[in-house]
Amino acid sequence: MSSHRRRVKHFDRKSGPRKALLRGLVTSLIEHGRITTTVDRAKEVRRHVEKAITLGKKGDLAATRLLLSRFPNKEAVATIVKDLSPRFKTRPGGYTRIIKIGRRPGDTAEMAFLEFVDYDFEAKTAKTEEAAPKAKKADAKTAKPAVKAKKASTKLVAAKKKAVKKTQKKARAAARA
Repeated sequence: MSSHRRRVKHFDRKSGPRKALLRGLVTSLIEHGRITTTVDRAKEVRRHVEKAITLGKKGDLAATRLLLSRFPNKEAVATIVKDLSPRFKTRPGGYTRIIKIGRRPGDTAEMAFLEFVDYDFEAKTAKTEEAAPKAKKADAKTAKPAVKAKKASTKLVAAKKKAVKKTQKKARAAARA
């Protein structure tokens, strides 16, 4: 069967694990403001987050209880009602954006950032830099050789894969002939 007019992505999961996955992603997005996930998951989570923020704009007890029934995390629901809803009070939807960031190395799944439209990446990095400037300087001296070694090993692995693919291609061509 084709998937025309199907609204929900199933992610090869039954309903319970799928709900748990979506609840976890929604909670992470609310907590951190930006998450990295696959494009399909980001598109599905965006639906749920935007509906939750719109519901949180009502701000009454019934809306809060409905959010708690959907996302049983009191901190996340409190953040929706007290922080996110007032931030997006004048905005008529479209609270999140998806930024594609390329493919994941292991399975080449298309990855993306899912973030709120008012997310400020520079401010987040500035806060973390202010919190631990001394630790960062100490780690920087030891991290540079490790990063270079990792890049070199990545290039070596890529070269080996390329060589294997080339030999496989030659073997296939020889088998056809």
